[in-house]
Amino acid sequence: MTMKEFLANIAAKNPNQPEFMQAVTEVVESIWPAYDSNPIYKEAKVLERIIEPERVLMFRVPWVKDNGEVQINRGFRVEFNSAIGPYKGGLRFHPSVNLSILKFLGFEQVFKNSLTTLPMGGGKGGSNFDPKGKSDNEVMRFCQSFMTELQRHIGANTDVPAGDIGVGGREIGYMFGQYKRLRNEFVGVLTGKALNWGGSLIRPEATGYGQVYFANEMMKTKNIEWAGKTCVVSGAGNVAQYCTQKVNYYGGKVISLCDSSGSIVDEDGIDAEKLAYVMHLKNVKRGRISEYVEEYPDAKYYAGKSVWDLVGKEIPKVDIALPSATQNEINEDHAKALVAAGCKVVSEGANMPTVPAGVEVFLAAKILYGPGKAANAGGVATSGLEMSQNSLRLSWTREEVDERLHNIMIAIHDQCVKYGTDGDFVNYVNGANIAGFIKVADSMIDQGIV
Repeated sequence: MTMKEFLANIAAKNPNQPEFMQAVTEVVESIWPAYDSNPIYKEAKVLERIIEPERVLMFRVPWVKDNGEVQINRGFRVEFNSAIGPYKGGLRFHPSVNLSILKFLGFEQVFKNSLTTLPMGGGKGGSNFDPKGKSDNEVMRFCQSFMTELQRHIGANTDVPAGDIGVGGREIGYMFGQYKRLRNEFVGVLTGKALNWGGSLIRPEATGYGQVYFANEMMKTKNIEWAGKTCVVSGAGNVAQYCTQKVNYYGGKVISLCDSSGSIVDEDGIDAEKLAYVMHLKNVKRGRISEYVEEYPDAKYYAGKSVWDLVGKEIPKVDIALPSATQNEINEDHAKALVAAGCKVVSEGANMPTVPAGVEVFLAAKILYGPGKAANAGGVATSGLEMSQNSLRLSWTREEVDERLHNIMIAIHDQCVKYGTDGDFVNYVNGANIAGFIKVADSMIDQGIV
């Protein structure tokens, strides 16, 4: 069977799931030579089995608004692959959530978790519930209803969810409380918990920090320094905030942030003081990024525009791009504009933020391109470290966790270089996919046809 025929078969089995097929196509194209040349993999149909989730759960989530109106949302959990450990992956609460998006995220999570060197399988879940504009009591009632069903299917040694878009410390707390109430046990069944009750230091910072650590490792291979570099960051949530913080630490200058309403550009740079304002605005006030220009009038706000829409126009020069918002935020034209603006480094903090045609633009230009499954693995890696601390009933210091995170990102980079080097160019997409695949595939072979 050719690769084209293989992908056609998968597409026929998964109609109307474009995000999932996008992720599958990228991985299959990367690992096909390694798969096709290994008769053991082919005989056991390892790739076909990896692409099929082990379990897909879908359930209704009824809850009541403050005004007494009954609401019904749809809940999901995709338990994708447990060959190397319990299912591990976030929960996303957003109106866009559907099965295709969660299967894409779960599939990516399998390889991302494999790269971390930690014993974690891959999964993903969530709901089409939108926390925006809801009161704390409404969010609590939804989370309790959601967990009432989900608790039947998860556990510290089975499936350990975490946060994702729309699921932060508040939501994790409400879900953990309901799990504990129903199961009468205090175990590390969720990660991203508060420090007082089993959380890990550095967990909120982990994805953004890891994204910058990975960029730093790529930059070392070309002797590129952070000092004086113009960095474009998208998003304004957890990942973007701590990505910006770590870029500032290294000496780079972040000039942009955005949310679903629009983008801000601050040519003077978003320094520590300005970042503290953004954190309060987004994490406490739950406001919009447009309010930034009211506090700092020298900055400019562009309503309805993503950061990437501004590249080559309002943002004429970019050295380093750090997409940290959501999937498919960078299209082919955006990618071409970034290359034309002088971008030499792209490190993805979001999951699959660049469309396939955009990835091809980056690879053809031979820039340093770190795909999400490698560059943003710091979040789930630190979730794994939280699991370890819960199992040991210990809490490591901030310095210990940060050092472990940094070393994991270096190890991920090394794996990408090992499997992705082609002459004097490192294809980090191929490297990440092949390294992640081989570990999972070999584990599945060892465990038989299950």
